[in-house]
Amino acid sequence: MTAPDLKETLLDAALIHVAFDGWTEDTFRAAVEDSGVNMAVARAICPRGAVDLAVAYHQRGDRLMIERASVTDLSALRYSEKVAALIRFRIEAADDKEAVRRGSTLFALPKYAADGARLIWNTCDLIWTTLGDTSDDVNWYTKRATLSGVYGATVLYWLGDDSPDHQATWDFLSRRIDDVMRFEKFKAGVRNNKALSALLAGPTAILNQIKAPSGARNDRPGHTHGGQ
Repeated sequence: MTAPDLKETLLDAALIHVAFDGWTEDTFRAAVEDSGVNMAVARAICPRGAVDLAVAYHQRGDRLMIERASVTDLSALRYSEKVAALIRFRIEAADDKEAVRRGSTLFALPKYAADGARLIWNTCDLIWTTLGDTSDDVNWYTKRATLSGVYGATVLYWLGDDSPDHQATWDFLSRRIDDVMRFEKFKAGVRNNKALSALLAGPTAILNQIKAPSGARNDRPGHTHGGQ
């Protein structure tokens, strides 16, 4: 069995315990015992124990989102609706709300906050890339930063939502996406306004020098070339 397979085995075993013990050392040890994976091997695969399993759980959700998007016809949707659909796919991929809640608590800790921010950023990068985003300037960053805020806020709303089929969450998401689209329309308006463009020529010239990371859309697990 490969290391990724063993990590998935450990993750499946851990999820049973996360609701009671969180993403903790107790959960990791229980997962090792339940799965039958040798502790030395488990430590080699997950040096940080349950923290690495929490990361793996988030990444599993990203893969499931991409898999669902690849078999769903989104062609009839407006662009904003496609963005909302992928965020919904991602949230619905996390079928264990308590595991997400415990993960949110873990990644809110200063020690792991960078891990949490990176996971959310990567999720939003996957969403934009799957939808065919080709930006390679400062917009590459602003799109992902803005969507990270939308995604994070929607997950927190979902965690407290007890409405039927989480309809309140999807309504909340729709409003947040509308806000993003209005902001994108505002940016386009500024670019098309000659007076404002002249006024902002200096700052714009500086921002135009910012480029997306080299190979940003080609070096991630789960990447699908060509988008939708």
